[in-house]
Amino acid sequence: MALKLETGARLVVATHNPGKARELAQILENRFQLVTAGELGLPEPDETEQAFVGNALLKARAAAEASGLIALADDSGLSVAALEGQPGVYSARWAGPTKDFDLAMKKVEDRIEETGSRDLAAWFTSALAVAWPDGPAVVVEGRVDGTLAFPGRGTLGFGYDPIFIPEGFSQTFGEMDPAAKDRMSHRARAFEKLKAALL
Repeated sequence: MALKLETGARLVVATHNPGKARELAQILENRFQLVTAGELGLPEPDETEQAFVGNALLKARAAAEASGLIALADDSGLSVAALEGQPGVYSARWAGPTKDFDLAMKKVEDRIEETGSRDLAAWFTSALAVAWPDGPAVVVEGRVDGTLAFPGRGTLGFGYDPIFIPEGFSQTFGEMDPAAKDRMSHRARAFEKLKAALL
């Protein structure tokens, strides 16, 4: 049977990050009734996979099993060419237990300086997974390339957005109108693939 997501379905978004929850709600175009794992008091699973797709699936499956609802999870992060793809799947961990992304952005800048590299190329990856409580799941991946800017600029967005300038633009994700970002971000690109697969 072909897996389909019905408009209006109740989905649990497997995140405790309000910024990510808001962005996913926008990208999903209010097609669904969304509740977050945080709102349901679900525990955050340990992200033990080495790739975004693996962690997205892990989070979606855990939320689907715990809630009995269809679950949507995103695993995303910033990869830096000069750092051989780091922080990558460890992007959130670089922000520490308090999720201090000012600290994480400073760490990226310091690590690049330590390498002596002038290469500021970077990319954001988003893996989106949808899991059903009875087992089946679909996962897709989107990517947007760009360059880093230090110090960071802008207070919109979240995470590493203030230091990332997407290719073809002069503003960072932190300066960009959220609707403009939602049209071309790594999450938007992943969602286009998810729509093609499930909607």
